Amino acid sequence: MKWREQITDLAVYEPGRTIEAVKKQFGLDSIVKMASNENPFGYSPKVDERLASIHRSYTLYPDGYATSLREEAANFLGVDEKQLIFTNGTDELIQIISRALLEPGKNTVMAVPTFSQYRHNAVIEGAEIREVPLRDGKHDLDGMLAQIDENTAVVWVCSPNNPTGTYTSEKEITAFLDQVPEEVLVVLDEAYGDYVVAADYYDALELYRKYSNLIVTRTFSKIYGLASFRVGYGIANEAIIRGLEPVRPPFNTNVLGQMVAAEALRDQEFVRKCRKKNRRGLQQFYDFCNRAGLGYYPSQANFILIHFHCDADRVCQFLMKKGFIVRSGRPLGFPESIRVTVGSEEQNKGVIHAMETFLETTAKINR
Repeated sequence: MKWREQITDLAVYEPGRTIEAVKKQFGLDSIVKMASNENPFGYSPKVDERLASIHRSYTLYPDGYATSLREEAANFLGVDEKQLIFTNGTDELIQIISRALLEPGKNTVMAVPTFSQYRHNAVIEGAEIREVPLRDGKHDLDGMLAQIDENTAVVWVCSPNNPTGTYTSEKEITAFLDQVPEEVLVVLDEAYGDYVVAADYYDALELYRKYSNLIVTRTFSKIYGLASFRVGYGIANEAIIRGLEPVRPPFNTNVLGQMVAAEALRDQEFVRKCRKKNRRGLQQFYDFCNRAGLGYYPSQANFILIHFHCDADRVCQFLMKKGFIVRSGRPLGFPESIRVTVGSEEQNKGVIHAMETFLETTAKINR
């Protein structure tokens, strides 16, 4: 096979362990998955009502333009329908942007560590990757500006950042965007933006209107709880959307995904409740870390990165045996930290108790 040279050594994305796999490995009856930043509170009850009311054949292709969802989202966001692009999760949107703009001879700028798919897709397209280390878990925007040159095509800003949960303020992002050349596309990834409560967080809908080289990416997989349906979208001026559309597969979002995403948008009370519960859950972890003397990054997302200062895989293995799946920081760029999705109050109590047991066990071994 004549494989592209740049993919021969490219690692496959490592998803979190499945509940069934961990049950089988450790012989457990109950498992709590807190590794993939899914919503522990599910999704809006209106989604089930909508699914129960569907009576149709599935032999026809979905609406390639996602008309109903497009109309609902445009009305909700207060944007023009032509300023939206819908994709199979934001993973596909990242892929589309990379395919449309990156190639050998061009470069792309991003933080490190950040969401791995920016780098992954840039490698596939053969572009040069310029990574700028985080500062205290946050994007070093000045450092990123210094890496932009005449061959830069795309700059990625993840806010809140995955895996640290830190965010970029309005003052920081506007100062940054003011200095990025107009011909360089800035991708503002807001996969976790619905969880933010920081008073100085920017309004992305104002930013994209002000900056013609900005696209905002969002997803229904996180706070909306619709990860299985795979629906994401981008917001940008019509010229950017028009440039990306030829790269988008014709039937990339499915019938059910379009339906339930539109329904979920209508229930913002559910979103507000999830946001409040998430803040209470984060406080549980903050209190635990402060008691245990463990470092962490204050998070504006639905997860927290906790620094155990030991092999992260060992911590994860211990917690799995106790029935909790969390994410090792090793593949995320933090080999001595774990990323934990905020769960329900009881789930948080359970994993915190397991982490306390790990610390006690480790302390006894080290005596």
